[in-house]
Amino acid sequence: MNLLFSIDDRFYRQLLTVLYSIHLNTQVADVDVYVIVTSTFQHDQELEQGCSKLGMNYHPVVIPDDAFADAPVTDRYPKTIYYRLLAHLYLPKDLHRILYLDADLLCINDLQSLYELDLTGYLYASAIHTNLTNATEVINKIRLQNFDADGYYNSGVLLMNLDEIRHRVKPADIFKYIQDHVLLLPDQDVFNALYGRAVRSVPDQLYNLDTRNLRIYETISIGKWTLDWVIKHTVILHYCGRDKPWLPNVNHGRLTGLYKQYFQMAGRLLQL
Repeated sequence: MNLLFSIDDRFYRQLLTVLYSIHLNTQVADVDVYVIVTSTFQHDQELEQGCSKLGMNYHPVVIPDDAFADAPVTDRYPKTIYYRLLAHLYLPKDLHRILYLDADLLCINDLQSLYELDLTGYLYASAIHTNLTNATEVINKIRLQNFDADGYYNSGVLLMNLDEIRHRVKPADIFKYIQDHVLLLPDQDVFNALYGRAVRSVPDQLYNLDTRNLRIYETISIGKWTLDWVIKHTVILHYCGRDKPWLPNVNHGRLTGLYKQYFQMAGRLLQL
């Protein structure tokens, strides 16, 4: 299983917490962890030691300082927005698929059901976050002019078909789109506008559950997707929003305590 992350020095403990949760809940023999960082990243040793303790293989992917010299780069569009979209340029050529994960999530059931999805004919697999109305989806389709896409995908969990991506995802297309448009969420907007039609949609209640909206999931499912159902069936919990569960005095939501427990257990095991 190949996993991909992109972090800076502020998130190495959160990344190790994600990996610890995968270690506990996914039955797979070999896990290779690729982490996109810059040359100034200071926690390489902690990640290598943590992965070793978890029986995983750590591979730093250092982005050169002169990377994306031709790309639009401003305070609003920093170089980091290109890391996820253009990761295939820096990953080993013998990798065929990889699962990108944000660092603000937990894996609470076996990840293999997502990782092994058939991606024939698709660039990616991703989830559209559930909401009570379709107004946001309509606005996003108008804004991005991708009316034939299934919806607005959250790119925090992204299964990548690297063979197809190497053929079809080109830096010049991404740079031009950013130059020609005003974007709200730059990398996610580009992902949806240019590649939303080539995404295999997966259910967010299983693979990218927004922990802020547990009540909404329960309402939409007419009482099926309860907390007990989520604990038993959901694979990935995504702690979206500003009130991150690792912050002190953040106690919002019924799943916050679960994250804090994993964060603490990972810290003890890995001596963080």
